[in-house]
Amino acid sequence: MDEQLKTTRKHRARYQRARVRNFLFTLGPDRLSGGRMSRVHLAKGVVVRDIQTSSPNWPEVFDGLRIAHVSDFHLGELVSLKHALEIVEQIKRQEPDLVACTGDVVDLHHDKAWPLLEALANIGAPLGTALVLGNHDELHCPHVITRLALDAGLHMLRNEVVQISHKGSKLYVGGIDWAKSATKNANFIDKTCGDTAHLLLAHNPKAFGRASELGIPLTLSGHTHGGHISLKKYPNVNLAMSQRHSRGLFENGPSRLYVTTGVGDWFPLRVNCPAEFAMITMRHAPQAFVIEEEEETPKRRKRRQRKGKTR
Repeated sequence: MDEQLKTTRKHRARYQRARVRNFLFTLGPDRLSGGRMSRVHLAKGVVVRDIQTSSPNWPEVFDGLRIAHVSDFHLGELVSLKHALEIVEQIKRQEPDLVACTGDVVDLHHDKAWPLLEALANIGAPLGTALVLGNHDELHCPHVITRLALDAGLHMLRNEVVQISHKGSKLYVGGIDWAKSATKNANFIDKTCGDTAHLLLAHNPKAFGRASELGIPLTLSGHTHGGHISLKKYPNVNLAMSQRHSRGLFENGPSRLYVTTGVGDWFPLRVNCPAEFAMITMRHAPQAFVIEEEEETPKRRKRRQRKGKTR
């Protein structure tokens, strides 16, 4: 009982600290600018990253599987439900085989989570939508978000593996809870899936260390937001200094990691680091290859047309 009380107090203290950070770095800057920072940021839209990669450990029967990887909606003060649902519609138009959401669905509160979770479930991907929680989801009432996700029909993965059957074959998708350190991520992976998973969802990219040791073909993560501010020619030189893998595609032996910059924000400014979701085509192949393209946003298209360029 004392241990449970201690845990509750720690959770409340963490939530209160998050509210202070939210005021200082989320609401504060936006209000000082009269809302201009968030308006300008949201007007830039969301980039779609077209990623094609391969691994010899990826099941041959699932060669060519198209995964929509989305993360970090941060539904709340900066990202409205309307904006979040528009992003879901954008994902739906890509017609993915599987949707993978790697956490931070909400920023501080779960109040408006249900319509977003329901929309993610209704994208209509043949293999469904899988979800893990991020550190922001853990701040308020993670058990409520978990229940809502299950009610919506998502594959809610909290340190577990789901077997997704398709045309007589099974894809093993694992998902772990939020963990801050590489060591704790490794412990979660060992207890959850070992080397049985084909696809691992982990909010923190620090999970890739252990995942690559086990030869897991593909790990998907978010959390970093790509550092929010980065150098144009060197996108991995950014403010996510505590992360070795902060943005993009990484390889280690037969294992691949994709870290998305996310579709939402806790700070209303991005420089050389647009909001995104990724369409990942995963193939079985002995030799690794990577093709990365960027889809134009409406704003980029208008700018190109003004300059008289054609595509």
